[in-house]
Amino acid sequence: MLGKYLIINSGSSSLKFSLYEMPETNLIAKGIIERIGQDSEYSINFDGKKIKKRFGIKNHNQAINVMFSELLSNELISRIEEIKGVGHRILHGGEIYSSPVLIDENVIKDITELTKFGPLHHPAELAGIIGMKEKLLNVPQVAVFDTAFHQSIPEENYLYAVPYSWYKDYKVRKYGFHGTSYEYILQMLKDYYVKDNINSIICHIGSGASISCIKDGQCYDTSMGLTPLDGIIMGTRSGRIDPSIIEYICKELEISVEEVLYALNRKSGLYGIAGVNDFRDIENLANNGNKNAKLAIKMFEDSIVSYIANYYFKLNGKLDALVFTAGIGENSSTFRKRIVEAISKPMNIYLNEENNNSIASFKKEKSGIISTLGSKHDVLVIPTDEEYIILKNTYETIKKSKEKKLILKK
Repeated sequence: MLGKYLIINSGSSSLKFSLYEMPETNLIAKGIIERIGQDSEYSINFDGKKIKKRFGIKNHNQAINVMFSELLSNELISRIEEIKGVGHRILHGGEIYSSPVLIDENVIKDITELTKFGPLHHPAELAGIIGMKEKLLNVPQVAVFDTAFHQSIPEENYLYAVPYSWYKDYKVRKYGFHGTSYEYILQMLKDYYVKDNINSIICHIGSGASISCIKDGQCYDTSMGLTPLDGIIMGTRSGRIDPSIIEYICKELEISVEEVLYALNRKSGLYGIAGVNDFRDIENLANNGNKNAKLAIKMFEDSIVSYIANYYFKLNGKLDALVFTAGIGENSSTFRKRIVEAISKPMNIYLNEENNNSIASFKKEKSGIISTLGSKHDVLVIPTDEEYIILKNTYETIKKSKEKKLILKK
């Protein structure tokens, strides 16, 4: 099991990759190829260096060839055979996958069929898998599904009040996303409180944002649904809306359902109200008196508070910790302050302003408690590490598979 492992995250026009030495979890290099199909940009970081280049990369298969060429030319690997395993982040596992799995032809077939749930993500993820299989013929690859963490949600929380045949025949239900982030944060909470039956409300707040309710150490409910469009307001996504809006706008603007969904995914949320989606820019605009920026922040934070309140009741007030993580949650002290102040009295939680102001990914203190000693519940900031979970799951899945084969041989 000693060796180098690649973690691959294929986007529609990008390929992110990281190279690790295992089992030490030593990061050797991290890189990204962007704008695939156009005038592509490539960058890689290793040994404190950053190399940038431009290539004309037509597709993901060619991007994989460029990645290996750069790994070899920079002597990060001496030969391709050094790679002992590959982990892929996959958006949607449907009801089929509740844990990581070794990729074979059946898994590829399942991911292909599940493209109906992830049409923006799965084609690129499949391209990454197939490209790596062609390059590394006998190297085990693992699919780590973003939805797997949420498969513990009970039926009453994952079903929609629509004709039951929609679920039975077409699997229309809540699936949830950001699973690798939640898995990491939950493990940190279990280690911190030295127990497994954690009750927590975890707020993964970045450009894509969701909230999950953790009950007795398992996911009990989450804000995203069939797709990542549902739930709280996000950077460019609308979050939960009256579904009748779709038909209404189709008729009024004489556009297709696909065009409306594109707008709800790419032109809505904070961007739709404020005209920009980077929360730092929105806060700056708001501080300079921009009315729409102030409105966007208020709507955004109200949607988050609504879910926190809902999940607090679902936990019957038995809460170990409220957690902020991801880009905005980890870095915006003013955002965290406003959320805590909004829930302060009903939840008997109070902000330690000094701690809150001292924590961010770009500061010395990157995590910690931001509630006062007199608070009924802890409020924590914990940086997430989704890549670590993908790496850990990849390594352990391959290890278990090899151990099983050895037992069978005996």
